[in-house]
Amino acid sequence: MSNSVYLGFYFKVKPLIPAVEILIAELGNAGFESFVETHEGVTAYIQKKEWRDDILKAINCLKSKEFKISYISEEIAQTNWNAEWEKSFQPIVVDNLCVVRAPFHPKQGSKYDIVIEPKMSFGTGHHETTHMMIQHILKNDFNGKSVLDMGCGTGVLAILAEKRGASKIDAIDIDNWCYINSLENAERNDCTNISVFEGNVSLLTNKSYDTVIANINRNILLQDLEAYIHCLKPNSELYLSGFYKDDIPLIKEKCNSLGFKHVETLEKNHWVALKFIN
Repeated sequence: MSNSVYLGFYFKVKPLIPAVEILIAELGNAGFESFVETHEGVTAYIQKKEWRDDILKAINCLKSKEFKISYISEEIAQTNWNAEWEKSFQPIVVDNLCVVRAPFHPKQGSKYDIVIEPKMSFGTGHHETTHMMIQHILKNDFNGKSVLDMGCGTGVLAILAEKRGASKIDAIDIDNWCYINSLENAERNDCTNISVFEGNVSLLTNKSYDTVIANINRNILLQDLEAYIHCLKPNSELYLSGFYKDDIPLIKEKCNSLGFKHVETLEKNHWVALKFIN
């Protein structure tokens, strides 16, 4: 993956809700691999070798009169990405308990110290959804539990779950860059209970967990929720994020139909992270 060349597309979107979520879903179906939501819209990445000049013609929301979407693009080498990351990244402190920092930041003496180098993966703690999922892990019992981190990105949630006492964690992401990055970050944080896999819900056959964490966009969650819940044991917990407050009714309805009850909501800048139990 280190030799892969990517194209970065920087989309400015108005209004952000729900256009960004629709755009990400359509771009994902078209072959884009990684996404970073911004205050203006979203940045999307696709391998140069996968790019075709007609790809964006199939993205319906770019043609919609409901949204105003513009973009610029550039070729991105991994080394350039890392240089930009090092210039801009600041440590994240969550509830005065957990610090997420880069390798070049000094240790701050927090109870949970997580060192992340995300490259092009999602999940540094800067985004509201990751921040709230960290909060859920900090305030709930993970001791001795088996955990699935679905859509693991950088692996930050899996790493914190181990630091909170989880005995076995499977971290899964469909993106190769995220798979490689999660392996690196698990090793960087001396984690021994995390197994990282590249793939999708097809990997969950014959799996069983006490807890599932999934920070993924709404459409993928709704599509795959049944597979997540199928591999949860009785008296288990499900943590979901990656969607907006307005999406709560859809997510709750789906979870309720599968035997899970909504018990807690965290909200930050219109994003939410929900906890369900069975």
